[in-house]
Amino acid sequence: MGVTERVWGALTAMIKLEDKVTRQNEAIKAQQAKIENLTERIIRLEAQLEFLAGAAAVKKLTRL
Repeated sequence: MGVTERVWGALTAMIKLEDKVTRQNEAIKAQQAKIENLTERIIRLEAQLEFLAGAAAVKKLTRL
């Protein structure tokens, strides 16, 4: 195997690796966006639950 073939092989491997890293980066960004969306939804659900629990407690106190 000549020097040229080894250099060409190394360059090819580096380009393939760069492509894999780029695709992985895009996948991570998409996953992060999904996580942030789910976090926002959970926060809204928690707020609704606290509001409903507070309203139920007030309603219970007014009956006494």
